[in-house]
Amino acid sequence: MEKGLDIIRRKLKYIDKTYWTVFILLVVFAVIELFSASSTLTFKSGSLLGPVWHQVRFILIGAAIGFVVQLFPSKIVRYGGYALFGLAVVCLYLMIIPGNPFVSNINDAERWFKIFGFSFQPSELAKLGLIIVVADRLSMAHDQQELVREFYRTLALSALIIFPILLGNLSTALLLSGVVFLMWFLARVPLKYLGGILAIAVIMLVSGYFIVEFGFVRAHRKLGGPFKRAITWVGRIDKFMADDGVADADDDYQRTHATLAIARGGASPLGVLPGNSVERNFLPLAYADYIFAIIVEETGFIGALVLIVLYVVILFRACYTSSKYADYGAMLMVMGLALMLTSQAFVSMAVAVGMGPVTGQPLPMVSRGGTSVLVTSLYFAILMCVSREQNEMQAQIEQSRADSYEEVPEINLEG
Repeated sequence: MEKGLDIIRRKLKYIDKTYWTVFILLVVFAVIELFSASSTLTFKSGSLLGPVWHQVRFILIGAAIGFVVQLFPSKIVRYGGYALFGLAVVCLYLMIIPGNPFVSNINDAERWFKIFGFSFQPSELAKLGLIIVVADRLSMAHDQQELVREFYRTLALSALIIFPILLGNLSTALLLSGVVFLMWFLARVPLKYLGGILAIAVIMLVSGYFIVEFGFVRAHRKLGGPFKRAITWVGRIDKFMADDGVADADDDYQRTHATLAIARGGASPLGVLPGNSVERNFLPLAYADYIFAIIVEETGFIGALVLIVLYVVILFRACYTSSKYADYGAMLMVMGLALMLTSQAFVSMAVAVGMGPVTGQPLPMVSRGGTSVLVTSLYFAILMCVSREQNEMQAQIEQSRADSYEEVPEINLEG
């Protein structure tokens, strides 16, 4: 028992304080802004603190997960990634089955899997599981020939996960595809393979857009089947590209009030200060997809800049950790997770300020959502796990060097 406690104490000496600082600051942003942005939920529930306390519970569970998982060996994390991958595949394909009682519709999107009264998004588990599995598979290659074989294997595994996600959530599918592509690049997959995949993806996306645009949107025809949401995706792109395009009225409404929120916040470097938002009463998803607009309204340029810096720190810290880490698989895993967190954050913020079409991407660790918070906490936990191992390994190397110097015998040169 005492030996086990000694091991834990030793590991706690090497925890990554930078990641923990970013995590805690994001939680502070989340609690303050969710308290302000959840006015519509407060009205519906009749409880002032109910919606915020609901989220705080998930945050506390996530923090506990992060604290425990950071002490695990990174090899165990990789094994867990395969389990998550398998679970995600099963859930994602079960959701495709028409009339599946386990599929729950929340915010007009059938992206939720409900079992035993608990709802979660399989796509969140899929992102984490796929990144871990791809990193592990690529790290197994010892030469160029093996790397090409692992490229094709990870391509097949990625398609297995991304296809069902694509049917309900194009933005998540594109984000995950982009991160996997960058992981291939970091693993030094030959450029001719990367160029081929990129060309095929662009052709498919452009062809799909024009087929839906001219075959259904402009012909005023409905699109059924698994790609029924394609009309919504094309409409959002049209509206972003030109004001006279086709888009959902809800998208226009949210975009308008998000713009008003940003305009109010931009009048002062510190915004209108927390608790004084007006647009939170008009934005239906002020506490979720558009929470960055409320953050800008209430904290102004300063608050927005601080939040942006926090996400950038995640990526730079991952680059620093991976550059010094000897485990190639862990390095790829860290970079993949950091790229997913930061890219999702910047996409969410870009949509809120009108720099991109509506995507429905939450702001990691800040937007309201149980599954999102728990999975984001796992991202941090794995990043901290690898960083702790690196710090511990570095300390052991330095101690070994110090011990070797002490063992050098004294040499008498006078005799």
